[in-house]
Amino acid sequence: MPSSTLPDEEDGLETCVLKVFDLDLKESNLVNPSNSLKAELDGSTKKKYSLAKKKAFALLVKTKEVPAPSYEFKEKRWRCCQQLFADQTSIHRHVATQHAEDVSQQTASALKQLTAAWSASQVLTPTDKRSSPRDCLPPTQEVSAWLPDVSHVSPQELRGGQGDEEGEVLLYYCYCDLEDPHWVCAWQTALCHHLHLTGKIRIAAEGINGTVGGSKVATRLYVEVMLSCPLFKDYLSQDEFKSSRGGSHCFPELRVGVFEEIVPMGVSPSQVSYKNPGIHLSPGEFHKEIEKLLSQSSQEQGDTIILDCRNFYESKIGRFQGCLAPDIRKFSYFPSYVDKNLDIFRQKRVLMYCTGGIRCERGSAYLRAKGVCKEVFQLKGGIHKYLEEFPDGFYKGKLFVFDERFALAYNSSVVSECSYCGAPWDRYKLCSTPQCRQLVLTCSACQGQGFTACCVTCQNKVGKQASGPSQDSFKEECECTARRPRIPQEQQA
Repeated sequence: MPSSTLPDEEDGLETCVLKVFDLDLKESNLVNPSNSLKAELDGSTKKKYSLAKKKAFALLVKTKEVPAPSYEFKEKRWRCCQQLFADQTSIHRHVATQHAEDVSQQTASALKQLTAAWSASQVLTPTDKRSSPRDCLPPTQEVSAWLPDVSHVSPQELRGGQGDEEGEVLLYYCYCDLEDPHWVCAWQTALCHHLHLTGKIRIAAEGINGTVGGSKVATRLYVEVMLSCPLFKDYLSQDEFKSSRGGSHCFPELRVGVFEEIVPMGVSPSQVSYKNPGIHLSPGEFHKEIEKLLSQSSQEQGDTIILDCRNFYESKIGRFQGCLAPDIRKFSYFPSYVDKNLDIFRQKRVLMYCTGGIRCERGSAYLRAKGVCKEVFQLKGGIHKYLEEFPDGFYKGKLFVFDERFALAYNSSVVSECSYCGAPWDRYKLCSTPQCRQLVLTCSACQGQGFTACCVTCQNKVGKQASGPSQDSFKEECECTARRPRIPQEQQA
């Protein structure tokens, strides 16, 4: 971990920017610098742009690294966009051509932290520097110092978890101020490779959000490391980790990155902070609130709203009884949804919930910032924790998850139906048109009749693709997206 002592001179900053992996960047010239980004920088920061860009590129390549099979002599391979790369030149070329925007974002993030670190170094006294909480962490390059000892664990135990009964998927988040998200990114990448975990981890200056899968031995070690790390031990507890049956097979690869937000709401954390959320309710308290609400008459229910903060395809297969479930496709649409439907929340008590609680943290902060609600509450631990305590409670249907399982079942209720015949059905599949990313509810009988796409338009695309001008021309030409308003307007009761 970066040392607690900030450089006293500007030149010293070159040694603290993303000093994690000094990779051989033979193909670094492939990365096209963003002229608009460079134009926005002042003279002193421009000097650091090239270094930050190279380090951002190197770190992104590092996150794609996967271990080579034991029968191969190669030390490294890389997997990205469902492709396997056997040499450094090819993965560099792929990242440069296909992920230039990601590199630019990482570079901008690195430069922001560089500027902040330099500013802080000018105002901190020597005493302040010595008392930094990072004193207890090892030097930047010592990522290995924060990897657990696995010598007592057999390779089979560590690499296991290929079946739902053998493995586990962890879901967690932690809001806390991180001085160096890029070091955390490198450490998390190394840690997950060390434990043979796959999944997705988002890191930002505001914290970390992760979902990882692997053997139960590996996930246990991961939790132990996270709870002992000085960066998180004062914020994370065992209860923050939600587990479910699964494993490394639930994710095609490991993706770890640095972003502005650990959950993409589309509003800068500097504008709406996680530090101003709604009132947290335990699963038991939330259950009692809904029980009380549903026992009241329609007139008495008028001052309370149960608000689902998830996307429409999540709430479609499972939701709390009596909830308001916005017909939005992405959480980044949520702020616009609130703005467009502000009168619905005026002088109301709002009970918010989402999958694991993370979207409610800043979603409730955004709603509170509007100043129209009586009170804003949120379900601590999300639906995940609620269903652990109340599998047959007021949440009916399945819990959608963002991995290859698509959903988890805690009760036998089916609240959705087949898109073609209307029979009860809640098992998602991807639309059979490769360019469409819509999820489809089509029952076994309808699939047997060839109904495997999300709509008639997509169903007809399959035969046209071979003769079409380009596959990209089919993207988003879908009845599902065409008939759904981006930001729906709710009708007042």
